[in-house]
Amino acid sequence: MTEEGKLHDEAEEIRNETAEDSPELQEHDRVADLERQLEEANKKALYAAAETQNVRRRLESELQQATSYAAANFARDMLAIKDHLDRALAAVTDELRQDKVASQFLAGIESTSREIDSVFARHGVTRIQAKGEKLDPHRHQAMVELPSADEPGTVIEEMQPGYMMKDRLLRPALVGVAKKPD
Repeated sequence: MTEEGKLHDEAEEIRNETAEDSPELQEHDRVADLERQLEEANKKALYAAAETQNVRRRLESELQQATSYAAANFARDMLAIKDHLDRALAAVTDELRQDKVASQFLAGIESTSREIDSVFARHGVTRIQAKGEKLDPHRHQAMVELPSADEPGTVIEEMQPGYMMKDRLLRPALVGVAKKPD
């Protein structure tokens, strides 16, 4: 033990011996102990308050996300219906459009497609731009590379449209990407 440590221990012994006979020193020690306990309790209360606030913020954030994206699964399911309507309309020939009965039927299909677009728009569902864009792995899924004069890595064909719901991906766009001609 060092000389300083010995002196400290001796001073503590003398203090303890005199504290037994001195009520002021005992009172001082008791007050110092209570102040230390109060400081510890204050620290614990501040920590608990901060933890409570963090939990509240996290729950509010989770609630906000849950309400914002509650319809995501439903919207994802509706994309298949939208795809079928679009394919049906794309397959219609000009000759069929001239037919009186068929044109009324097509008007109903087009109206349904427009209504789905309107519902998507109200709920923040938007189509991802693909053709002519640089391949973005967060929004596009490359299915094939095609020789092209376009810059390599550019989307030159869209096989299936992709959709976002606000800032969340519902479905990536399935695309063909340009590569240098052989």
